[in-house]
Amino acid sequence: MQASINKLNLDDEFYTPEQCFIIEQSNSFDDPDLSIARARVEPGVTTRWHRLVGTVERYVIIQGLGRVEVGSLPPQEVEPGDIVLIPPTYRQRIANIGSEDLIFLAICTPRFLDANYQDIEDNPIGLT
Repeated sequence: MQASINKLNLDDEFYTPEQCFIIEQSNSFDDPDLSIARARVEPGVTTRWHRLVGTVERYVIIQGLGRVEVGSLPPQEVEPGDIVLIPPTYRQRIANIGSEDLIFLAICTPRFLDANYQDIEDNPIGLT
């Protein structure tokens, strides 16, 4: 691993089938232990049910108001400063229930890999 500074570049943002916008701020084979992505969910949008296999994810809420659902926990509102811990294979989704963009950091350990992502929108019940 080399020392570096990764500047936020809003032009790097891309839309995902999960129904949110992502900027991969740090996700490299040179740093396999962790990845950091900036996620943005527009007002009124709920992301698709999904889970990550073999990956712990944490949401650090930066801006906006959301309602998060994780595993069998009841839906809970989240706001700036809140941290959501999502163990591997736990179903998850987040809704923007505010009037401004919901922005959070998605921190994954080990780093996020597309192969570990599973869309479970059609069968979210009964999954961890």
